[in-house]
Amino acid sequence: MEFFKVLKKHKHSKARLGLIKTAHGNIHTPAFLPVATKAAIKSLSPEEIKKIGFEAILSNTYHLYLQPGSKIIKKLGDLHKFMNWPGPIITDSGGFQVFSLGFGLKDKVGKILNKNIQEEQVGQQAKLARIDQAGVTFTSHLDGSHHRFTPESSIKIQEDLGADIIFVFDECTSPLANYDYTQKSMERTHQWAQRCLKAKKRNKQALFGIVQGGLFKDLRQASAKFIGDLPFDGFGIGGSFGKGEMKKALDWVIPYLPSNKPRHLLGIGYLDDIKEAVKRGIDLFDCVQPTRLARHGTFLTAQGKFSILKSVYQTDKKPISKNCSCDTCQNFNRAYLHHLFKTKEILGARLATFHNLWFISRFMEKIRRDIKEDKNIG
Repeated sequence: MEFFKVLKKHKHSKARLGLIKTAHGNIHTPAFLPVATKAAIKSLSPEEIKKIGFEAILSNTYHLYLQPGSKIIKKLGDLHKFMNWPGPIITDSGGFQVFSLGFGLKDKVGKILNKNIQEEQVGQQAKLARIDQAGVTFTSHLDGSHHRFTPESSIKIQEDLGADIIFVFDECTSPLANYDYTQKSMERTHQWAQRCLKAKKRNKQALFGIVQGGLFKDLRQASAKFIGDLPFDGFGIGGSFGKGEMKKALDWVIPYLPSNKPRHLLGIGYLDDIKEAVKRGIDLFDCVQPTRLARHGTFLTAQGKFSILKSVYQTDKKPISKNCSCDTCQNFNRAYLHHLFKTKEILGARLATFHNLWFISRFMEKIRRDIKEDKNIG
């Protein structure tokens, strides 16, 4: 079975329509994957995710390893059976937690550098994650217990989970990391990638390599060349980006990645970023942003984001968006949604999450249609 096929190339950019074939179904690309961190899209059922239109989801290796444990999930069948999700599942490797529980937690910085934060140009420093050449020791945020992740153990955990697409164990560097540290981290990630290839035993799982290199052009290109030459089934582009510099990083990287394999931009989900990345040849996206915004009362619309918490919506009879066909907009008005969030009713988060994921699913449908018809994307 051919894993990935490019179905059509866009005439005016590097965008392409593609098809990924897995044992649990197909993924039509470009595609966005909702993040089921702990085997659940917060507040929605798998049936609702299917109804919205998503073909695949992404789950988190590190968090599932802690709760309930990959061995328990394997004993119960696999992740598909455990959460009753029939479609393809992608698992990350735990590499992002190297950053988020280390430098990210310590200095309260995300993958994308906020210009309000001074670039200190320092190395990666751990808080709940300590990195060495062989792997990473995590201190559990749940109970303070210590856990060891290596390339080999990450692959074994992902094999136990039974995902259709798995990722190599890597180090996601901070946007504040200096050149020397980023280079050392990249070289370590390259070694780990080779170890992951050797460790992988299950033929039914596709393994993606990850390009790192931080904010530095020569490192990004060196990483893309190295990872692109290894026999991976696809490629993730990870690590950190400067504010507004994601487009440059993709322009550096894409030419060195094989065009006959899928490319996944890890952890990026803002609509403008998705459009620009698709134009540069990215096929897959994942991000918690649409669901996280929803739980805080922020709705995505064609006119931008707005917060239902504002008092102006207290008596507003209009739906969130009059042109939206989602269940939320068809059945509930802004006044009711405002009430749900003000009274902290769980239904508010459910309805907002449904809407935001519906919105981004339709957004991706339009992008695929634009590529098919050779229109301007977005």
